[in-house]
Amino acid sequence: MDFGVVLQTDPPAWRVVELAKQAETLGFNYGWTFDSHVLWQEPYVIYSQMLSATNRMVVGPMVTNPGTRDWTVTASLFATLNDMFGNRTVCGIGRGDSAMRVIGHKPRSLATLSEAMRVIKDLAEGRKTLYNDTQQHFPWAGESEIKVLMAAYGPKALHLCGSESDGFILQLADPAIAEWTISAVRRAAEEAGRDPDSLYICVAAPAYVGDNIEHQREQCRWFGGMVGNHVADLVGRYGDQGAGVPQALTDYIAGREGYDYSGHGKAGHDHTDFVPDEIIDRFCILGDEDAHLARLRELESMGVDQFAIYLMHDQKDETLNAYGQRIIPAMGS
Repeated sequence: MDFGVVLQTDPPAWRVVELAKQAETLGFNYGWTFDSHVLWQEPYVIYSQMLSATNRMVVGPMVTNPGTRDWTVTASLFATLNDMFGNRTVCGIGRGDSAMRVIGHKPRSLATLSEAMRVIKDLAEGRKTLYNDTQQHFPWAGESEIKVLMAAYGPKALHLCGSESDGFILQLADPAIAEWTISAVRRAAEEAGRDPDSLYICVAAPAYVGDNIEHQREQCRWFGGMVGNHVADLVGRYGDQGAGVPQALTDYIAGREGYDYSGHGKAGHDHTDFVPDEIIDRFCILGDEDAHLARLRELESMGVDQFAIYLMHDQKDETLNAYGQRIIPAMGS
């Protein structure tokens, strides 16, 4: 199993670079960041420094979207970094949540996301592609390679992910929901005539190593609120028991009254008080090292290729060290 770390690009940006360098030293393969340019600093500027400060780490957004940047700009960014640093970028992409809503836009449609994934991958890998009724090409990008991984929760998004993307990002670590979503993505791949086993599966969630479960829950309750934004969209589209969406994913947002993006991904905001302890325990990985290993092995048995830690709590260095010094080696043994 690969391991990644997901960071917010809070100032100072050099702290993000420092954490990425530290993570690589401890055995992490991937360095991700949020991509929400109003809430935090611009991540694509920081990627060049993350790549320069590391030797093997693959970097990219978790996740970007088709709405805040022209797709050709996004593709050129990845192709340029690959040319400079040797194919060490990855494109996580979704319809858009915080980056879009904060500037007054709705998330983009799945049809738009489908087209954007094609254009970004084609251009970033040096192929000619049709964009805005014009043929576009980066003739200098012939050696560039990039995986485009799609974040998804609902049935239609999971189908698109399996049919067209290079892999799947599930932003929670609940084994029951992981099993349902991974199965749906692989089924869609098979129906599209693709090899389901070729898809790269990444599960991303907060991880906090320690013994004080109550404190860990309070530090990670924000994550249930963040996921709740996507779940609320699903409930609005399918109903709380519609289209095969499991109630394990939808029931908990019954008490949700809104969301304050100024507290997006941050501990201690009352707009996530509706999230019950049970959801935090299911969606995140908390507790001692044995608890982490048990959950990781369960996810690995489902075919998960990467676990990426959302590192947004008060024990960043301690959790990185616990993973690097003991948990990652144990997973490799």
